[in-house]
Amino acid sequence: MPWIGETVAAIARKFFDLADGFLMSVKKDVLVNMGGLLAFRSRELYLELAPSLIAMEGYLTYGGLSGRDMAALAVGLKEAVDPPHLSQRIGQVRYLAELLQREGISLQKPPGGHGVFVDAGRFLPHLQPEDYPGVALAAALYLEAGVRGVEVGTFMMGRDPETGKDRRAPAEFLRLAIPRRVYTDRHMEDVAEGLYRLKKKASEIPGVKVMEEPPVLRHLLASFVWKGRS
Repeated sequence: MPWIGETVAAIARKFFDLADGFLMSVKKDVLVNMGGLLAFRSRELYLELAPSLIAMEGYLTYGGLSGRDMAALAVGLKEAVDPPHLSQRIGQVRYLAELLQREGISLQKPPGGHGVFVDAGRFLPHLQPEDYPGVALAAALYLEAGVRGVEVGTFMMGRDPETGKDRRAPAEFLRLAIPRRVYTDRHMEDVAEGLYRLKKKASEIPGVKVMEEPPVLRHLLASFVWKGRS
């Protein structure tokens, strides 16, 4: 393993050295409230895209971000690869995963660094992909415990443009993305306890059907109703 003993910052730098450019959201792991980055090695490509940035976001030096957010981003890029921060963050995600696995709740493994993906298909085996089990489990968890999650599955895959039918995902997940430096381990336990309670009555959770669906970005803008409930 050539990278054993190297810092996370050094490994990240090596990744960036191999890229011609990158697009990055900074809302999650770079510790800021909003924003993102576009970076290019090619000055020609940078100049080609610059007018679109100015027209759609803001001037090149700030891209629509406030001065406060720019300053936070400069600090957050360094803190995001800080070993104590990463140890706490990844450890908290691991802790939630261990709590769920202890109760036999199937997850994508390993859990990763920013969240836990619950196997909604196994959690709700009575539902078919067209019942959108990930959406159903997200709704049920919010009602049960006030915990927000999001489906990563058939509904996110979207429709086939030729047939209009859903593209079936290879797996149906509920993503529980954990905000950085916000929650405690006790909050992780609350999330787990909510899913424990749902597991005991999983067979009672119905599927959902689409009530409204825009032609684009349906995963962000659609609304649903429970199947079989008025």
